[in-house]
Amino acid sequence: MEELKTCPFTNVIPYGLLYDKLKKEKNNDVPENYVIEEFDKLLKNYERPNVYDEIGNATFKNDEDLITFQIDLDYTVENIFKNMIYNEIGSNNSILNDIYMPYRILLSKDKNYVSVPIIRIYSLRKDGCSVLINVHNFFPYFYVEKPDDFDNEDLIKLEMLMNENLNLNSQYKIYEKKILKIEIVKTESLMYFKKNGKKDFLKITVLLPKMVPSLKKYFEGIVHVNNKSIGGIVYEANLPFILRYIIDHKITGSSWINCKKGHYYIRNKNKKISNCTFEIDISYEHVEPITLENEYQQIPKLRILSFDIECIKLDGKGFPEAKNDPIIQISSILYFQGEPIDNCTKFIFTLLECASIPGSNVIWFNDEKTLLEAWNEFIIRIDPDFLTGYNIINFDLPYILNRGTALNLKKLKFLGRIKNVASTVKDSSFSSKQFGTHETKEINIFGRIQFDVYDLIKRDYKLKSYTLNYVSFEFLKEQKEDVHYSIMNDLQNESPESRKRIATYCIKDGVLPLRLIDKLLFIYNYVEMARVTGTPFVYLLTRGQQIKVTSQLYRKCKELNYVIPSTYMKVNTNEKYEGATVLEPIKGYYIEPISTLDFASLYPSIMIAHNLCYSTLIKSNNEVSDLQNDDITTIQGKNNLKFVKKNVKKGILPLIVEELIEARKKVKLLIKNEKNNITKMVLNGRQLALKISANSVYGYTGASSGGQLPCLEVAVSITTLGRSMIEKTKERVESFYSKSNGYEHNSTVIYGDTDSVMVKFGTNNIEEAMTLGKDAAERISKEFLSPIKLEFEKVYCPYLLLNKKRYAGLLYTNPNKHDKMDCKGIETVRRDFCILIQQMMETVLNKLLIEKNLNSAIEYTKSKIKELLTNNIDMSLLVVTKSLGKTDYETRLPHVELAKKLKQRDSATAPNVGDRVSYIIVKGVKGQAQYERAEDPLYVLDNNLAIDYNHYLDAIKSPLSRIFEVIMQNSDSLFSGDHTRHKTILTSSQTALSKFLKKSVRCIGCNSSIKKPPLCNHCKENKEFSIYMQKIKDFKNKQNEFFQLWTECQRCQGNLHVDVICMNRDCPIFYRRAKIKKDIANLQEQVTSLRMDW
Repeated sequence: MEELKTCPFTNVIPYGLLYDKLKKEKNNDVPENYVIEEFDKLLKNYERPNVYDEIGNATFKNDEDLITFQIDLDYTVENIFKNMIYNEIGSNNSILNDIYMPYRILLSKDKNYVSVPIIRIYSLRKDGCSVLINVHNFFPYFYVEKPDDFDNEDLIKLEMLMNENLNLNSQYKIYEKKILKIEIVKTESLMYFKKNGKKDFLKITVLLPKMVPSLKKYFEGIVHVNNKSIGGIVYEANLPFILRYIIDHKITGSSWINCKKGHYYIRNKNKKISNCTFEIDISYEHVEPITLENEYQQIPKLRILSFDIECIKLDGKGFPEAKNDPIIQISSILYFQGEPIDNCTKFIFTLLECASIPGSNVIWFNDEKTLLEAWNEFIIRIDPDFLTGYNIINFDLPYILNRGTALNLKKLKFLGRIKNVASTVKDSSFSSKQFGTHETKEINIFGRIQFDVYDLIKRDYKLKSYTLNYVSFEFLKEQKEDVHYSIMNDLQNESPESRKRIATYCIKDGVLPLRLIDKLLFIYNYVEMARVTGTPFVYLLTRGQQIKVTSQLYRKCKELNYVIPSTYMKVNTNEKYEGATVLEPIKGYYIEPISTLDFASLYPSIMIAHNLCYSTLIKSNNEVSDLQNDDITTIQGKNNLKFVKKNVKKGILPLIVEELIEARKKVKLLIKNEKNNITKMVLNGRQLALKISANSVYGYTGASSGGQLPCLEVAVSITTLGRSMIEKTKERVESFYSKSNGYEHNSTVIYGDTDSVMVKFGTNNIEEAMTLGKDAAERISKEFLSPIKLEFEKVYCPYLLLNKKRYAGLLYTNPNKHDKMDCKGIETVRRDFCILIQQMMETVLNKLLIEKNLNSAIEYTKSKIKELLTNNIDMSLLVVTKSLGKTDYETRLPHVELAKKLKQRDSATAPNVGDRVSYIIVKGVKGQAQYERAEDPLYVLDNNLAIDYNHYLDAIKSPLSRIFEVIMQNSDSLFSGDHTRHKTILTSSQTALSKFLKKSVRCIGCNSSIKKPPLCNHCKENKEFSIYMQKIKDFKNKQNEFFQLWTECQRCQGNLHVDVICMNRDCPIFYRRAKIKKDIANLQEQVTSLRMDW
């Protein structure tokens, strides 16, 4: 196993100083790729093992199986020269003969090479060696149905026609042999039930993957061969070449593979095309999968490098741009998967001298070019398997590559494992039904997986904000100092200590993504999803949800000898079908226990029980003329869809989901008995992947827009059966558990949703409600086909049912203590909610469900509304923060309009695209739109702008009314009445009329209007001393409060001895600091005026 090296000490390499000294000694005659000795020694500590001798030959032989963990796969088209094919390079190696001999038939007389696809598998050996496996002799293919009257003469003619068609494209003319093989195979189309079963198909193997789409289009147009027609539907021509290879050879994503001993050729070090430790060549038939069990279900010590860059804007205006503005620091945190997260090794590359940082390797440079070249050297020699960070795909990586272009640093482009392939950036978009469409960057870094935590979080979690600060607090309960780019320039130019400040911040930005990966088990979950679905790891990051089901479908069809049509099913994308049943809720606040009955894996179970599949769907009555009615399932509905039962033919989809469900049961049993925590995490990731995969199959069939193989007949049938089962469950529960049947109460189903029903049995005892729920689940399950099963899940007590898909309750699985408060569809966190609404929603639910005190919830709500209207609410609770995207939105949004306003005030500090914009809604003139009244919170403070509390009252009213309207008769009374009649309105210094009005002078004791400050005559004569002492006391209290907040911020930034410069506007302390600072200034002024008056 690879030994992990850490850096528990402070290590500073003054690269710039040493480099300048060397240049002086050598009169500037320093080799272009020279690396300072101290830096070279540091890198050697973290390089992978060496497996070559002095002349470049491997120090091990191929007499043992080569077992490696597959990280990534791609393919390239490579020119194999004649001297290699005929082994004319002076080698008698028989293995090379085996690998290259099949290429001989592709050579033409006038060319000394042939272009062929080579599959590249980037993998990792247990000892830490990275391995590039070049897989030869596998070629792409597809199928078309063979007409009954097609003979050998027709096949010869067909090959000629295909060649002619490909020659119409100039890029294919250079290839002499394009059609490698046409075979007649017995197989069956996946689509629709056919009584005759297998038929003759043509399996057409071609030279290059890019030829398949051209020929697919050709055959879809019908091809005429000797007065006979072939084509129309093409099969398996859409499958990516890499998927084709791993499916055919039963290799799954992120699995261990074996290159059989005696069949692989180890390349000489000087013949390597990559930066991997070593490379081998092998023919495809000698690479085999290893079963996921025992040691081979473990994940090896993958090298994960998290990095973050810091840049400065040279002119100090706006956000840095790569073409002009330098990178001043790059943090690089090396972590070995499976090790304790605190064992990571920290490197920081800085422009100009930087003070030492405990536990980090500090390498500083005198110029940016040398810094970037050294970092590139670092990447190549450290050789990470994964590159991670926060938003590295859309910012850090493009900035580094574009900066390299601006500085003409050609070497910096080569960040991948293939030596002579430059990394490039291009705009792309990612689209799926689940995640929608969003713009992104596509960067080719071959052999290294780009594992961007920002993208992972956005894909898997719905949060109010996606800044690293917010996400870190949400999951890790820790934050970081947020140094705004507008002050980076000053810190960079000041001193080694100030640059250390940037470096500490930069390192934290590199460490936090690793902590998030560790906390949220991203590696385990994605590896197991790749294994379960048989999909390459990187496909899970770069493609939508459907590729996972596609992979499983092709695997099962390969196993059972079916072929899948490539032509997308003709589906009316506007056609809607009725989804799951949602029983009309009986809204209310239920103090008595509510039992919940759930169908286990409802849609997969329906698919299995009723044998619903592409292959069992009856499209023609002629195909079932020999069958009995008992052999057919008819789904009652508009079209009366029909499927054959499993005794006639077992469907492919039911087989897939059945195996997934059974596999999950076995894995859950293994988890129960497993003692090793890491193995438990691997297994838990697997059972989660199995669950998600089983539930994804239904959605795959119903994806009418952009689906890879939609079949609405299957999707409609599933939801129709699901609806009937929910309705049947309701009828059975209410009829059986009734007074007329000997029970104490009549039961009522108060709500039903997709795969569950909520039952009020009438008892006030939680344990009895559980007993009745279990009995009902067992009794009603007997009325459905196996494996459909109704299960008792939980009891809610109390239970707040607001509407369809909107409810909350205390969840019990044990009658003695509740597990948690469970909320569905009640948005305590929304991106357009300020913190005040979030706090009020959470507190109200707490009082209703945990304290079970309606009056307390009502009084709390009234008190907070009163505080709001009398200006006694902390302003930070009213701030809304949103990310600034396109500034030309069709709808004028508050944060976008505010950004424009801030740019007019000061373009240097104004937010740019991608920045977070915080705002408060202030009062305006009558009829003024909300977006015009959005203001920067600090500007509101500085100018005493009047906040529009009625706007916030309306914002509070909407979500809270939904809760209270089902509990009390007049919920509007919460938002009107005595508690809303007293309002405090600030006098703004920035209104339209303020320039024409003279501000009145007020007594600081009683607030009455006076001519001469600071006190009115009454206060001066009777209370002057007590007012003065109270103001002194208030002043000290505010100072103490400010110091506490200041210290809290210093702790967050990791240093109690430097100023706080954090600009994290997602953090409520930021605005509290500003508000208290202003309050202190006002009190200082008042105290001074009282002293002067003496």
